[in-house]
Amino acid sequence: MDSKIAELAKMLTNAFHAVVLTGAGMDTESNIPDFRSKTGWWSQVDPKKVASVDTLEENYDLFYEFNRINLELLEKYQPHQGHYVLAKLEEQGLIAAVATQNITGFHQAAGSKKVYELHGNLRNFYCHHCGTPATREEFLQKKSCRHCGQKVLRPNVVLFGESLPPEAWRNAVNSIEKSDLLIVIGTSLEVYPVNQLPLLAKGKTVYINMEEGRRASYDFDMFIRGKAGEVLQELMNAIQNKI
Repeated sequence: MDSKIAELAKMLTNAFHAVVLTGAGMDTESNIPDFRSKTGWWSQVDPKKVASVDTLEENYDLFYEFNRINLELLEKYQPHQGHYVLAKLEEQGLIAAVATQNITGFHQAAGSKKVYELHGNLRNFYCHHCGTPATREEFLQKKSCRHCGQKVLRPNVVLFGESLPPEAWRNAVNSIEKSDLLIVIGTSLEVYPVNQLPLLAKGKTVYINMEEGRRASYDFDMFIRGKAGEVLQELMNAIQNKI
């Protein structure tokens, strides 16, 4: 793997517009469960049923409980070294942006500035009925919307059955289309339409993941098998040695 890390360091330092795309595997070293891994939450709960518009509208108590647990879980964990490496690489001008499927906000917490949250986040809340903003406390206390009175407050996350945030998607597409290096980290590339993003890249593409995922469906220039945090730390070390 050392030779691949060295080659990636060279690619990154020579790139004019490098973009990173991250998925659930990026957060697992923070102990956040990966829904799609063989040992992830898919074996315990089916998000397609509970994290859906149908459940929100027809069984709010179940929807609320699922998200309450997610929020409590998130309080216990923090960004890992990989998140901080990406923030540092952006600070050094080596990465232009991070597009992420993750809703944890760990990229921003680690210091990344230009982050496109393709599946929303667990920081913001609003009324599903009228769109009025709400607070985290109002959601956790199962309050009714202060504007319309409906009890359908929700996190600002993309549910099954919903479209991606237009601005985040547009920014990610534009950034990847003009990239000369795309580094895909910790995503199985199973979720549409995010799994189409690597196909838009016209430059070099690198895939970093513990599992093969759908790698065979893409023409990646390099595949590095490993944990996101460990690989990124090695990458930073290689870049520092190169400099």
